[in-house]
Amino acid sequence: MTTPLTLTPGRRPDGTPRLVVGGEIDMSNVASLAEALDGGSGPLVLDLTAVEYLDSAGLSVLFGHAERLELIVTPLLEPVLTVSGLSGLVTVHGLDYDAPQP
Repeated sequence: MTTPLTLTPGRRPDGTPRLVVGGEIDMSNVASLAEALDGGSGPLVLDLTAVEYLDSAGLSVLFGHAERLELIVTPLLEPVLTVSGLSGLVTVHGLDYDAPQP
């Protein structure tokens, strides 16, 4: 059974692509996230503030695109990103990130 996952593309006012992800990212649906990330190039703001769960399959996809990602996350995900080492490769913003939103 596939776990619910929503992917909502958009752009910040400065034109930078933004993808809002919601639900749980796990091995049952990670292909959808991978497809969304593979479909673009250049910088991408990935808003994970509505993500409730992120497993190693999801982390693997994020690592594969680390050079172009900027993440917005909740305190729930910050330790996962730190322990995995991903936070050392990408810019991570907390909920207080006040960048222009679409």
